Amino acid sequence: MEDYIVLCIDDEREILDAVLQDIDSLSSHFILEAAESVAEARELVEEYSLAGKKLALVLCDHLMPEEKGVDYLVELNQNDETRNTRKVLLTGQAGLEQTVDAVNRGGLDYYIAKPWDSESLMQVVIDQLTTYILRNEENLMDYISVLDQERLLNAIHESG
Repeated sequence: MEDYIVLCIDDEREILDAVLQDIDSLSSHFILEAAESVAEARELVEEYSLAGKKLALVLCDHLMPEEKGVDYLVELNQNDETRNTRKVLLTGQAGLEQTVDAVNRGGLDYYIAKPWDSESLMQVVIDQLTTYILRNEENLMDYISVLDQERLLNAIHESG
């Protein structure tokens, strides 16, 4: 069932570990990955793509040493394979201009400020993944136990 990837990108390992811990309950249905740079993220996405796995959600920091997170979100949004990926900016340092750029050009779906609340982060991740699954997956029942049950059941009811 693990056909979809949730990718967290941040240059601080402690942040990555904390995010992965907060969303660990999704690991039964999604591949949870972490990258400490945009370059590493690109490699992971390419590897998984070759294996037939799709990037469902990316949680990305903005300020990183080599490349900015917003620039990577724009890149994902311009690629046919990752255009539908849900994109969440998880940062404490993006200014208004960068955030607007992420929304307008990067297809940003949500913005979470650091430090975040674990419960709120999980709720955003579930909401974004539910939206992705509703748009990209036929077998919704497989995700009832981990995503937004009400939205999934409504979609199943409407299609039946």
